[in-house]
Amino acid sequence: MPGGANRDVVTCAICGKPAVRGAVVDAKRGVDAFPFCSFRCQTIDLGKWLSEEYRIPEGDDQSEGVVSVDGDEPGKT
Repeated sequence: MPGGANRDVVTCAICGKPAVRGAVVDAKRGVDAFPFCSFRCQTIDLGKWLSEEYRIPEGDDQSEGVVSVDGDEPGKT
């Protein structure tokens, strides 16, 4: 499509600026940083994962703290 009308545009999760899929942000590398607006924001996000600021919950007990309609916790008799 003319003018790149089919490009995805999202908000960068780190700084809030628009991030465009396919927009080259580093001519040396020739790649984009999508879904981030820049490699700086991409690196900041990676640092948050590596410092465990972001975490994926462990275990398969996703019902912790959930109370059923009758008032009992699931799995308890």
